[in-house]
Amino acid sequence: VSNAGVGMAGPLECQSLAAMQSLMDTNFFGLVRLVKEVLPDMKRRRGGHIVVISSIMGLQGIVFNDIYSASKFAVEGFCESLVVQALRFNVAISLVEPGPVMTEFETKLYEEAERADYSRTDPETAEIFTKLYLRNSRDVFTSLGQTPEDIAEHTLRVIEAAPPPFRHQTNVAYTPMAALKHADPSGALITDAFYKLVFKYDAVLRFGLR
Repeated sequence: VSNAGVGMAGPLECQSLAAMQSLMDTNFFGLVRLVKEVLPDMKRRRGGHIVVISSIMGLQGIVFNDIYSASKFAVEGFCESLVVQALRFNVAISLVEPGPVMTEFETKLYEEAERADYSRTDPETAEIFTKLYLRNSRDVFTSLGQTPEDIAEHTLRVIEAAPPPFRHQTNVAYTPMAALKHADPSGALITDAFYKLVFKYDAVLRFGLR
């Protein structure tokens, strides 16, 4: 089970390349290093199961989570490419895709975001992030967030399933988001929906979540 991960949220201009590379090294290359270690023996035994804790943000990018989403998209693409070869050796790969999870991980991330210096971006972007994004995120976590125990139960179900699924989303609230993306390959539908939720109807979004 690969569960290593770090987060990053905020305006792109305010994040250093070193911090971005460090995040990718943990979230993506951490998984790659693990798989390189365990896969050869699983192939020799012709049996095994690699379970990867991914994220709903590996399926759909979320505003101000550019680098974190990129790392999870990399995880999804890596596993999607590898799974066909792995199946030839009777090795299963499963992606567990949570939405928001109520842990110290998120608490620390948002505390750091509130204290951060946003002078490297323009005032409008800084205000959108601090006044809209952070406020909406609290409502999302409060209303839709799962506990670590919930995710553990979902992961156990994936481990015990026969045959194990390739993808497993833990939060049904995010099913419409995934469906919107698949419904319109051009991306226009979901981009328009997210734009309106963030910039036109954010009060309605927060009211609905509450």
